[in-house]
Amino acid sequence: MKARHCKHNSRNMKRSGDSEGEKRRKRRRLLQELGDQKIPFLGPSDRGFQQLWDSSYSGLVLRRSCSLPAELHGRVQEALLTLRTKGCLLRDLVRVRDRDVFTAVSRALLGQPGHTYRYLDTRLFAIPWHSEDSEVKGQNCCDPDLRAACKALWELNTFFCSDVSQRKEGDRLEQCVKAGEVEAKQSEEGDTESKHSEDSKRSEGGESESRQSEEGDTESKHSEEWDIESKHSEEGCSGSKQEGEWETESKHSSEEGESSQVQRSAPGAPGGSKHSEGKCPTWTHKTDAGTEPEPVELGAQEKPVAELKHSLSDYHIEDEEEQGSEQGCSQPSPPQVCTGPAQFNVTLLNYMDPAAMSQLKEEPYYGMGKMAVGWHHDENLINRSPVAVYSYSCHDDKGESGEGGSSENTCWRIGLKVAWDIYTPGLTLPLQSGDCYYMRDDLNSTHQHCVLAGDNPRFSSTHRVAECSRGTLDYIQSRCQEALSTLHTDPETGAHSLQSLLPDTLQHCEEIHNEVEFEWLRQYWFQGQRYARFCSWWSRPMEQLEKDWRLMETMSMLFLSAVEEEEEGRAGESRREMAETLLAALTDRQQQRQTWRDRCHSSLAQTLPPEEAPVDRPFWGVDDPNMPLPFDLADIINRVESLLWR
Repeated sequence: MKARHCKHNSRNMKRSGDSEGEKRRKRRRLLQELGDQKIPFLGPSDRGFQQLWDSSYSGLVLRRSCSLPAELHGRVQEALLTLRTKGCLLRDLVRVRDRDVFTAVSRALLGQPGHTYRYLDTRLFAIPWHSEDSEVKGQNCCDPDLRAACKALWELNTFFCSDVSQRKEGDRLEQCVKAGEVEAKQSEEGDTESKHSEDSKRSEGGESESRQSEEGDTESKHSEEWDIESKHSEEGCSGSKQEGEWETESKHSSEEGESSQVQRSAPGAPGGSKHSEGKCPTWTHKTDAGTEPEPVELGAQEKPVAELKHSLSDYHIEDEEEQGSEQGCSQPSPPQVCTGPAQFNVTLLNYMDPAAMSQLKEEPYYGMGKMAVGWHHDENLINRSPVAVYSYSCHDDKGESGEGGSSENTCWRIGLKVAWDIYTPGLTLPLQSGDCYYMRDDLNSTHQHCVLAGDNPRFSSTHRVAECSRGTLDYIQSRCQEALSTLHTDPETGAHSLQSLLPDTLQHCEEIHNEVEFEWLRQYWFQGQRYARFCSWWSRPMEQLEKDWRLMETMSMLFLSAVEEEEEGRAGESRREMAETLLAALTDRQQQRQTWRDRCHSSLAQTLPPEEAPVDRPFWGVDDPNMPLPFDLADIINRVESLLWR
């Protein structure tokens, strides 16, 4: 039964791979259809910008730097610099199309104690922000400077939780006008050209949480530096494709989008087109005040472009349906919907210095400029939950503000578009140092965003309501207890025995066994000593998880012994069902162990310093007396298969 189920999963995986290839072909077709043409986009200095914002991007809210308390700015910006100085912001080694790649952005996850965020087959373990509650509990897991930095970001998170739902329509419109004044001033100073040529890429956590952003993933596919924060990403990558990105991704996270560092440019996407007006005969927009942008007649091109848009929309729906498929957990959870005030539980911190990037990819559809984070949805979030982002630009490591620099300086911008829509103009919004923006309602799911690179290094703190039903320490500890409740230990001899041999019980326990090993232990140690160096919070819980996992190894040994018994009277069909179930679990375990071994010893992993390098753990030798089963399960798998041949 279980074996048949695994074959079914293999077929599903093959179909999923086929659909990914088809989506990539359709993306290429879209670029080819556009050719040298660009879809229009508007910035604050363009007529019709505010109306476009109101009609097509109403879920976006800008909170300008001057509207936040100065004391909060000071604490948050000092915290971000402290985290970077201490080396807490690191590039993630994520998995994209069965290849390891480094994210372009450096990042760290902060959040509620025991929370994690998963994107692009990578689970990030939150450094706890030190709220008043955690201080009462005496959690002295970090040095004083790091504790102060974490607490400052918790204060920012608290501010966002109360503020994000209070922003009114008038606030947004007023700030929109001010943003337009800022960009108009920059334009007068000679920054007009850079306004349409600079572009950025994406996670916070990086997406939808999808393995890579919809645009241009074919180009970045061959780059070792390809950052994908998943389909979601102010997280920087996420990716973010399924659990996270984080810059999720959902399928991956907020600046988690696909890396913009690529070696080749997309077909039909030559760099830096100035934007919209007069560039594309297929689209135009009215610039008279009070009129709404709308497409003109497309003539002969209308039908093929419309058909292409329709087919791409179908794939967009598929992406959303697949979002939870890579969580790596055995029991799917029903989607949660955010109904009350936002309670942000994690923030994905991102840092990027454009000067350190060998090449930034040009935004291919609108000609917005160079992307630091590609188009994505933020992934692995509660449905319809908001995302809040704090943006801080600085000149150098000393933290000098990048705000208001010389005329040649280009500010960072956020780019937005309606997902899979080639008719609605895009929108760009410049971000001054200290500005914040909110994505509310269903904006993250119906639209995509990218980050367009400025000249100066930039931090972002991307606060989100992560879907953590299967991503907290409490969750995995409860799963361990479920499995271990089947194991009986004799109080006098210490001997172990199983309290049930039902196939369903066997399957449940072995699924938990694999979940603990591959979704928690190996995910944690793959990131080397990075967490323990900064914060000891996770050290003791991971030690306990490993002890529980060792007991599950004992349970697997006892299940194996029960299957191999030749007792008379054992029902043949029941025994066969147990053997099939055990075989499926062991085969999956063997394959995943080999994958993780390969990742730990890959050429990219070897480039990391010892304190950041992946650790192949758990691992043990052939005759380790403390382990009930060998690390290499090939012989045991053969033994179980032979039982099914009889």
